[in-house]
Amino acid sequence: MVAITGTLIVQILVFLALVWFVKRVLWGPVTQMIDERRQKISEGLAAAERGRLELDEAVKEAESRMAKAQEEARELLANAQRQANETLDKARIDARAEGDRIVVAAREEVDQAVASAKEELRREVGELAVTGAERILKREIDAKAHNDIIDDLVAEIR
Repeated sequence: MVAITGTLIVQILVFLALVWFVKRVLWGPVTQMIDERRQKISEGLAAAERGRLELDEAVKEAESRMAKAQEEARELLANAQRQANETLDKARIDARAEGDRIVVAAREEVDQAVASAKEELRREVGELAVTGAERILKREIDAKAHNDIIDDLVAEIR
């Protein structure tokens, strides 16, 4: 039993020496490595959190810019549509004015043509009347008298 007790005491001493050695020599560096690793992990997590926050901010900024671009596009489209409508309205007004001007000019031309035709018809009627009167009278009327008669007839016809 002395041998077992001696072995047990030696094992306890070896164990205590191993604990002392681990605590003195290995415990400090292992603890330091664990602390460094813990710090790196916490820094990595903090960096990941910052990255997530920056990503969220970038997404919000991108959405804001997209919304602004869409609003500007809508405004440009509305302005283009308004300008197209204004141009179309102006073209319609100009076309109506030009049409009215053409109608007025055509009416004036027709009125002049009608007046000219009436005048020509009056002259021809007057000449026919003089020719008929000349035949009836069986005599020739001189040119001056002839023109005077035509002018009188034209005045009467008017």
